[in-house]
Amino acid sequence: MAKLRKMLGSVEDPAVRELMGLIETQSRTTLTRWAAAYTAEQYLPLTGGEDGRLSAAVEAVSANLRGDLTLKEAKVLLAEARKAAQEETDPVRQAAARAVSTACGTLTTPTNALGFAFYGAAAWAYHTAGTEAAREEHDRLAQEELERILTSLRRAAVPDEADPVNVNWNC
Repeated sequence: MAKLRKMLGSVEDPAVRELMGLIETQSRTTLTRWAAAYTAEQYLPLTGGEDGRLSAAVEAVSANLRGDLTLKEAKVLLAEARKAAQEETDPVRQAAARAVSTACGTLTTPTNALGFAFYGAAAWAYHTAGTEAAREEHDRLAQEELERILTSLRRAAVPDEADPVNVNWNC
């Protein structure tokens, strides 16, 4: 078996470039709400659901955005979600857990709205084709998932958002 990559996709991909541009037009709140909701629907089920730290992080993000949980309290749960992702050994569940924890981290780091996409693309590709599939098949499936992620953000985007994030892409 070839060594599996933690993330799939490239910042040179047109869908990813468009995703980056769209992220720059949205507020932290919009990005966080979208990223947490997308990963909760698409990747949380791929984690197997046994580790409640990931779902707790998704709930913490929602609670913080509603004003029911302080940022300090939410950060504790986000750190636990990162630990859960680090502890996972199954490739599909690990990539999915990384996607969820990274997406939830958009609450404090807006660039995570892009980062989760690469983990999510890997989770989807490994789940769909299996971990033994050829690299080309994983890449094809990852590309399809990145395009779905872009489509999802297009739907969630707020036109002429008043307070867009200020991001510095280090890629």
